[in-house]
Amino acid sequence: MATLNPFCALRPAPELAARIAAPPYDVVSADEARDLAAGNPLCFLRVGRPEIDLPPATDPHAPEVYEKGAENFQAMQAQGSLRRDALPGFYLYRQIMDAHVQVGLVAAASCQEYLEGSIKKHELTRVDKEDDRVRHIECLNSQTGPVFLTYRGQKSFDDFIAARIASSPDTDFVAADGVRHTTWTLAAPGEIARVRATFAGIGPVYIADGHHRSAAAARVFKARGGRGASGQFLAVLFPHDQLRILPYNRAVKDLHGLCAAAFLKKLEAVFEVAPGAAQPQEAHTLCLYIEGHWRALRFRRQLLQGTDALESLDVSLLQRHVLAPMLGIDDPRTSTRIEFVGGIRGTSFLEQRVDSGAAACAFSLFPTSILELMRIADEGAIMPPKSTWFEPKLRDGLFCHMLD
Repeated sequence: MATLNPFCALRPAPELAARIAAPPYDVVSADEARDLAAGNPLCFLRVGRPEIDLPPATDPHAPEVYEKGAENFQAMQAQGSLRRDALPGFYLYRQIMDAHVQVGLVAAASCQEYLEGSIKKHELTRVDKEDDRVRHIECLNSQTGPVFLTYRGQKSFDDFIAARIASSPDTDFVAADGVRHTTWTLAAPGEIARVRATFAGIGPVYIADGHHRSAAAARVFKARGGRGASGQFLAVLFPHDQLRILPYNRAVKDLHGLCAAAFLKKLEAVFEVAPGAAQPQEAHTLCLYIEGHWRALRFRRQLLQGTDALESLDVSLLQRHVLAPMLGIDDPRTSTRIEFVGGIRGTSFLEQRVDSGAAACAFSLFPTSILELMRIADEGAIMPPKSTWFEPKLRDGLFCHMLD
């Protein structure tokens, strides 16, 4: 069960949506954000990553950074680039990336249900990253980037959404990366009642992406004692069978004192090793790039027996049998010797890291499935860091949830 509420979204004037909407703050570096926003004073990265409007040496967590974000945010409202809806509603948000299509429901979800665990999580968060988002929310008095939630899809609700998106949209544009973003409003009383009734009986809701955003929203809720709209957080909910998960690959800076030949020899105790392509084609098979060549690594059968859902994940098996004992990476959340590479960058990026000397080897993984994620969350377990990479990413700035 999930309690969802309509809200009066602050969103772009339709003709400006393409200029305002921007990649999430946490998937681009400051330099990348600066390049993306160049020549576009309306780019929402000026709100999500406002250090780009300050000298390059500025500490991104300095008070003046959050103040600059609030200044930019308020200016966009004052000039009418961002407008607040007069009446509360739910919204639909469709993304098309190549042949992949997903349609999500934009809503205000419950911070209390997040704290109670009925909105299920699968990752640990870092306090410093929570602190950053708490300060951002408090300074802007708004949540400006949605939490990505998922639920077990229902055909009747899918049909309801399909009929609704046959109408003319509010906004429709193709971003620079080729992803098409389209939105609609659900504000009729019958539509609002249908959404609420569906999610009152739909079963668990899961965080797919956005653990730090949801944790920060819950902290603001507790600090404000639930005043205003602080008891809710901005979310987009997608049915599980529409999601696209890419692998989260790994590049390792050094071989922990081993030469390549010795490392490969050690791997034979864990894997069946053979020449291979760059991408694994099934679970429990990895691909390793080292010294200019790809190798296919299939976990030996005995290592897969008697393991639960969490321990049988390829990211878990790799950590337990290779990264920790062979390469000395005991805590991948804090180690500076491992680099996590989202699958959207492709395996050529892994090759570049190794060929340039920035990494000694790289592992290309098979994607974790959404059903594995749900099963692990249902068991109350925590997945290893950087286990999933969802694409396409939700754009920041298309919907903002004001807390007054």
